[in-house]
Amino acid sequence: MAGSWLVRWRFPLSATALLMIIGMLTTTWGARLVGEHAWALPHDLWRTLVAGDRLRHLNLANLYTQPTALITFPGAPLVLVPAVVVIDASGLDLGFQTVQNPYSVAWFVAGPYEIAASATVLFAAEAIAQRLGAPGRMRALLAAAEAVALWNVSVRFGHPEDAVAVALLLFGVLSIARSRVARGAWLIGAGIAVQPLVLLGLPVVLAVLPLRRLPGFLARTVAPGAVLLGVALIANASATWHAVTSQPNWPSRNHPTPWTALAPEISGGGVAAGPGRLLALLFACCCAVVVRHRWAATAESERWTAAPFAELLWWVATALAFRCLFESVMVAYYIWPVLAVALVAASAGRRSLVITAAASSLLTFVAQFSWRGPWLWWAMIVLGLSVALAAARPGKSADRAGPGIGAASSAFLDSSR
Repeated sequence: MAGSWLVRWRFPLSATALLMIIGMLTTTWGARLVGEHAWALPHDLWRTLVAGDRLRHLNLANLYTQPTALITFPGAPLVLVPAVVVIDASGLDLGFQTVQNPYSVAWFVAGPYEIAASATVLFAAEAIAQRLGAPGRMRALLAAAEAVALWNVSVRFGHPEDAVAVALLLFGVLSIARSRVARGAWLIGAGIAVQPLVLLGLPVVLAVLPLRRLPGFLARTVAPGAVLLGVALIANASATWHAVTSQPNWPSRNHPTPWTALAPEISGGGVAAGPGRLLALLFACCCAVVVRHRWAATAESERWTAAPFAELLWWVATALAFRCLFESVMVAYYIWPVLAVALVAASAGRRSLVITAAASSLLTFVAQFSWRGPWLWWAMIVLGLSVALAAARPGKSADRAGPGIGAASSAFLDSSR
């Protein structure tokens, strides 16, 4: 049994191991090799670890107070509680990296854990690629491309909650495809509780459900986040409400966009990202309208075959991309959810996966440029995401992953145009 499990998941397991080894080496030994006087650690991770430590000790009143800088739902620090427990049990210091503390030994626990947690999305991608009928070589390429893109959000910036949330979203959609709608709702709800960015994909998912299933589905989807956020609000309503609703970001630290000038200003030189994200959600709902029309025009027996399923994933990726289009201040890892889901959608076709993998890897690298103007960096990112999405979109080509997918794709697209 163990042997067959290892064979089935060999690609995401191998990609996870390589990402962990390369990530730990480059952040520690690699940083020293190039003359740095400190390890190249993801500073954002430490703030979430502090929040996880407070959550572990039930210090909920300070969950959203400094130095956590937490602006997402409480599920994010909850993901890191096991790492915090091990760090505390080992007697290691959870203090921030400073000039006096350039080599935080706690990274040897937090690093492998957060990379492994982030890698759950590799297993979600593999499970969907198997259902789409992708052969082994394509699934190997998918795992490699996903790992390259994942470096940005995990090793570079330390936001495993983004990866865990997208993994839960993908597993939720896969459960719906397997007629396990209630399980899918709980999984997507758990993803929202970890990082509400996956809310952008929710309208697209709702569009393929029968109307009679929507009330129960929405109740299950809302419940995990509502419970966690409700507890935090009871403990400290002011700090929690301000952090979650204003969504502050700082153009002086990150990348300003053309929307920065229109965003409401907040104290400390920051701007509120919330209004732009509401606009992104509105456009995601527009995507859902299109998906609803396409889904209704597809025969019920073919709706969860490879081509419609890949098309649905592509629309989820498109909905996620609206965050980058309307964000008031951008950070390089914000592009990752779009690339992660686009790669999964592209795994239904050989050429589309190769092109999307190349575009995704290049954009992940280019996003690290430190250009400060509000137009150049943002325009480059939007263009790169557009190229990746264009390459990932399932088409009428017979160059498909498995037998019969080309015909199914043509029938689906013909019926929906």
